Amino acid sequence: MKDGPDIARLAALIGDPARANMLSALMAGKALTASELAAEAGIAAPTASSHLARLEAGGLVRQRRQGRHKYVTLAGDEVARVLEGLMGLAAGTGHLRTRPGPRDAALRKARVCYNHLAGDLGTRLYDSLAARALIRAEGESVSLTPEGAAAMAAFGIDVAGLSRGRAPLCRACLDWSERRTHLAGSLGRALLTRIEELGWATRQGESRIVRFSPAGEAAFRRDLAPI
Repeated sequence: MKDGPDIARLAALIGDPARANMLSALMAGKALTASELAAEAGIAAPTASSHLARLEAGGLVRQRRQGRHKYVTLAGDEVARVLEGLMGLAAGTGHLRTRPGPRDAALRKARVCYNHLAGDLGTRLYDSLAARALIRAEGESVSLTPEGAAAMAAFGIDVAGLSRGRAPLCRACLDWSERRTHLAGSLGRALLTRIEELGWATRQGESRIVRFSPAGEAAFRRDLAPI
């Protein structure tokens, strides 16, 4: 018997098409019911419950009961990061599911990656922060500079409060559609929340799409990603 992490078990959990579809749906960052996930996977509710029990036992999702419903979320940022990486690998090797053109274009422009901004605008934000020396990237390590902390505070983000949390403040996340980095971590989450608070963008229904208004995109490019 080989020692070390059992990646085959996790790969088998993710590799089932129904479970993969449910995990992809949870990448929008919202808690979904078993019935909603069954619809996403195109399977019956009892079958979905069986799949979810296996995903929970494998540490990939969490379930909690509220009233008559059980709500399901991804188990955490690490799971989301693995799924985003697999999406990038699938896209890069030509394993793509066909979707209508406009929706695909919207997903590529701006979408939620679990709890932060991804897509073209997400990578533009990361590149702009790095070019203006507001973040410092050294390999996979990303940190907020003092100038960046001042800029984030001016934008209405409590950097000190975020720094006291358990989640890393900044983290690099490989974008599956752009094949470049976007910003994750508690700062990435706070930036998306602030963008929504300002009314620049809204999440599109139950999908992962983040739709910017024309004025909101102009403000985003002016105030957050001018380069």
